Amino acid sequence: MTAVHGTAVNIPTPDGSADAYLAHPDDGSPHAAVLLYMDAFGLRPHLETMADRLAGAGYTVLVPNVFYRHGRAPVVELPDFIDPVQRPDIFQRIVPIMRSLTPELAMRDADAYLRWLAACPQATDGPVGVTGYCMGAGLALRTAGTYPDRVAAIAGFHGGQLAPDTPDSPHLLADRITAEAYFGHADQDQAMPPEQIDRLEKALTAAGVRHQGEVYRGAHHGYTQADTAAYNPDAAERHWTALLDLLTRTL
Repeated sequence: MTAVHGTAVNIPTPDGSADAYLAHPDDGSPHAAVLLYMDAFGLRPHLETMADRLAGAGYTVLVPNVFYRHGRAPVVELPDFIDPVQRPDIFQRIVPIMRSLTPELAMRDADAYLRWLAACPQATDGPVGVTGYCMGAGLALRTAGTYPDRVAAIAGFHGGQLAPDTPDSPHLLADRITAEAYFGHADQDQAMPPEQIDRLEKALTAAGVRHQGEVYRGAHHGYTQADTAAYNPDAAERHWTALLDLLTRTL
C-alpha cells in the first residue's frame, strides 16, 4: 500500500455543484480512475476510508455525494455506528431523498463525474472503473450502460433493485454495456432476491457481457459497511479481493 492523499472537491453539474471526496496515491503521478458510488447512508468517513484503501492499491478514486441537491454531506445526520434500532428512523428521512434521484438526474450527474475525472490531473486518460454499494450498485450499472465508451469495469456489492420487473430497471441497459462486470450479492437480501439475481444474470449473459455474479453466503445487505451492524469482515475482505482483481484485469 502506498501513501495516499485525500481531499474534498466540488464537481460542477448541470444542476449545481456536487461535493465529493478524492483520494489518490501521493506520488505525483496520474493513476487509473475509479468512480465509487455511495450507499444510501451517503458520503461519510467510512466511505472515505474505503476510497483511501482503494487509492492505496494504486487508483485515483472519486466518491461524489449523489444527494447534493439536498445539501452537502452529511445530508442526513448519522451516528458513528448505525444499529438496527436506528435504521428505521434514518431510512424514513433518506428514502424520499433516494426517490428524488431519478435515473435521468443520476445519469446527468454521472456524465459530470466522468468528465471531471477525464480532466483530473491525478487520473490517467482512458475508461474508468465504477463500483457501487447498495443503491450505488444500481448507479454503477446504469453508468456502465449509459456511457459504455467511458467505463471499462463495473462492480456492485450488496446492490438493491438491480433487476426488478419494471420498465426503468437498471438491468435493461445490459445490452449496451461493454465493461467487464462483477456483482457480489448478499445472502437472503430482500433488496435483491433470488429472482432478481437470476434476471440480472440472464440479461448480462444474453447481452454477451463478460461478468461474474456471486452470492456471499451468510452476509447481509450492507456487509461492506464497517460503521453499520450489517458489516461482515470476511465478506468485506472477499469483496476487496474481487474488486481489485477486476480492476487489475481491466484498467
